[in-house]
Amino acid sequence: MKSKILDAVGISAAVLCLIHCIVFPLLLIIPLGISHNPYIDLAFLIIGTVVVYRVTKSITRHWLRVLLWASIFLIAVSVFADLIFEIHIPLLYAGAAGLITGHIINFKNHQH
Repeated sequence: MKSKILDAVGISAAVLCLIHCIVFPLLLIIPLGISHNPYIDLAFLIIGTVVVYRVTKSITRHWLRVLLWASIFLIAVSVFADLIFEIHIPLLYAGAAGLITGHIINFKNHQH
């Protein structure tokens, strides 16, 4: 049951991250006086890493574990490239989609 809750948190955080990453650049086009804060992306990365760590402790399927950790790696590369070099790499979108997919698969594999 605990893993299902973690999967729900993981799905929610990944969806919010994806929405943030898609909508925020569109808001920068409108002159509202807002700017990009990479620490928000870092917060999503930390939340995702904690959830993936806790979920993968109980996953028996190796490929699902690899999918979740590879997705975290893609997000981390994108976030740290933005923090260090101020370069926006679209790996974040693939990582968020991988997290959403992995958590949904893991959520559906639980016995009800």
